Amino acid sequence: MNQNLSLLIDNQCFFKRFYFIGLLFIISFNSYSQINYEYAKNKNFYLGSYGRVGVDWTFENGGSVGRRLNLNNMGSIGGRLEEQDYLELVPNLVFTPQKGDSTEIHVQIRLSAYSTSLTSIGNTSTSSVGGLTLALPEIYAEARNIRGAGLNVWIGSRMYRGADAHIADHFYFNDHSGQGVGAEYKKTRLATIFVASVDTTSTLPPYFYLNIKTGTPSASLRQRTVFIGEHDFTIDNNNSFTALAEYHHMESGENEALNDDTEDNLEDAVNYPSDYGYVLGVRYHRNFKKLKSGSFNDFTLRYGAGIANGGDGGLSKTWLTFGAPDNHSLTFKGAYSLALVNHTVLNISRNYTFNGYVIYTKSKGGSDLDNLAPTYFDQEVYNRKTDFTVGSRHEFFLTDYFHLMAELHYSQRKDGTNPYASMTKLSIAPVLVPTGLRDIWARPHLRFVASVARYNDYAMKSLYSPYLQFTGENRWGYYLGFKAEWWLWK
Repeated sequence: MNQNLSLLIDNQCFFKRFYFIGLLFIISFNSYSQINYEYAKNKNFYLGSYGRVGVDWTFENGGSVGRRLNLNNMGSIGGRLEEQDYLELVPNLVFTPQKGDSTEIHVQIRLSAYSTSLTSIGNTSTSSVGGLTLALPEIYAEARNIRGAGLNVWIGSRMYRGADAHIADHFYFNDHSGQGVGAEYKKTRLATIFVASVDTTSTLPPYFYLNIKTGTPSASLRQRTVFIGEHDFTIDNNNSFTALAEYHHMESGENEALNDDTEDNLEDAVNYPSDYGYVLGVRYHRNFKKLKSGSFNDFTLRYGAGIANGGDGGLSKTWLTFGAPDNHSLTFKGAYSLALVNHTVLNISRNYTFNGYVIYTKSKGGSDLDNLAPTYFDQEVYNRKTDFTVGSRHEFFLTDYFHLMAELHYSQRKDGTNPYASMTKLSIAPVLVPTGLRDIWARPHLRFVASVARYNDYAMKSLYSPYLQFTGENRWGYYLGFKAEWWLWK
């Protein structure tokens, strides 16, 4: 009897511990993102999640193609309903300060998983060829509202970004995601991001140099330092401005002479002079008080110069670099990028919401060439590009639980001196919303997606789409799929 009672008590203690551990993963939120993770009841641990998963079919081969209909080098700009499987889990640890102190202390970690091939996420693993990839885009600690003074301080790797044109998966204007340190006080944000990676295949300014001080050449980190400042200006309850300024700097690589037994051109191939860049930007945000709550318009304009001339492929991080360096100085002096984005959400009525965006980007690298230009490691890249996309989502709330989405996107892109490639895409998606919320941000979504795209002559003949690279020269592209998307939001 005593033995059984002891075993029962032990089991009860085990299940209590198990239940408590389960509560550890109930949610975090990132106050700097448009979509915020919702707090759960436990005061010490939260868990957030974003994810999408589904299956697709095409007329081409009676099976899955797994490729976007969008133009090449545009990512999800042009519509994201055909995106592949992806998962994020975001545990957040909350620490309690001493009694009477209003400081909030958070340590946040973001775990992501996705397939590097076209394989569905459920049919692969980390041991598969081209299989599952695990990443850690966030791991940082932050103290918020220190001693009630409105001061926030953070250190670590953080997805530090603002507004998002969700239907194009484009975090425009101030995507500073990276590893560094920052402070926020009321309406002012200051941060420094440190970018370094020993990647000998990158066509961007290499973040490494050849260190020969030990007598044996080896790759060492060559760091880019990004200094960031932002400030919000409030005009009234419905109108505000944000000003952005950045300075980027990269030190030169090792310049000492090489050993006699090393090739004379090795240093010239991997060791580059110091370089710099800067970013200036402004964002105007307006809330429409005469429409239903949540209606707004964002207009942003950003100019980047030198090594801070922005990214490509739908990526908007300010510390990315486009194009090729100058052949003689090996720097990005003269490079620039102009990025304009307008994003709007209009909650017209209880039955209809409009979500639209315009994205225009014009970029030039450091080379004098207008088309392909030589870059690092005997590779060539386009030194100029212009892209323009306009897109919209019309969401009809037919009932609380059944919505209908209709999307129309037009994209065009010009690489170097090539003709413009263009795509027009229409998507129809009936949606089951099990939460019963009449809101464009309500999730999860259980969707059936049907998309059709039309390509112009140049896009068709040059196979200027991931879809066309599989199907060959076709005027039309098709996609059918069942898709789920979710997040916990507040």
